[in-house]
Amino acid sequence: MIKQRTYAAIDIGSNAVRLLVSTITEKEGMETNFRKTSLVRVPIRLGADVFLKQKVSDKNRARVIDTMQAFNLLMKSHGVEKYKAYATSAMREAKNAVEIARTVKEKTGIEIEVIDGSHEAAIIAVTDLHALIQNDCNYLYVDVGGGSTEYTMYSNGKTIASRSFKVGTVRMMEDLVEHKTWEEMQDWVKQTTKDYDDIDLIGSGGNINNIFKTSGKKEGKPLSLKYLKDYDEKLNSYTYEERITELDLKNDRADVIIPASKIYVNSMKWAKANWIYVPKIGLADGIIKSLYNESKRKKS
Repeated sequence: MIKQRTYAAIDIGSNAVRLLVSTITEKEGMETNFRKTSLVRVPIRLGADVFLKQKVSDKNRARVIDTMQAFNLLMKSHGVEKYKAYATSAMREAKNAVEIARTVKEKTGIEIEVIDGSHEAAIIAVTDLHALIQNDCNYLYVDVGGGSTEYTMYSNGKTIASRSFKVGTVRMMEDLVEHKTWEEMQDWVKQTTKDYDDIDLIGSGGNINNIFKTSGKKEGKPLSLKYLKDYDEKLNSYTYEERITELDLKNDRADVIIPASKIYVNSMKWAKANWIYVPKIGLADGIIKSLYNESKRKKS
């Protein structure tokens, strides 16, 4: 007998706001299947407000409310049974985050939970990351967002260390990352990885997914450090307009991809890694998996 349920995840990031609707199919004797039914992305770029002025502007506050209203209607249309809405780096630092969350709840019924960096990293870790991580290998997982970068070091299938840094693509574009913070991040990666040989990176985030897509590589195959360095040089040789017209990048991707590429290339160098795997995972996928695991625990 087949059982199906529909869950949704809302990820309110520093660069974009996303709604992921997933259909989960269970059948006895078979592995549970998670299928993406719908993915909607709205590039509100809250970080550009918050990292400069410590609050979300009235214009973007209205856009968040409108987007949540739309997401609420979409979830009803899809027959979503359960959802979670998590806000990350930008909302963590916004002075008007509580007021925005309260207004969203009043006007749309959607409850927003602002989570810290370690909670964010833990949610992403419950995704299909385990399918990639082999017990006899070492990995540095890197998730680059608009406001922060999350790292997790894995060795022999176990989590060794994890850390979140206020280094993100939107923050870097606005020149708001202090040299001291960048050095702290560099030192942490070098110190955490120094006792491990043959480290591979696992990268997540919209920018690395975009870079992977352009490589034409088959899913599951890694990108080399050389490929990433060459692509980084190529990106930097084009103007913003050329990246849109000639590299076919979206308007809101053509700028943030430059700092993102810099973070991934440097993370590989610091960890002395030659390869980076790019699974299709992110916070939204982690939220869906967490909701599913929670429902299983309640039944048992």
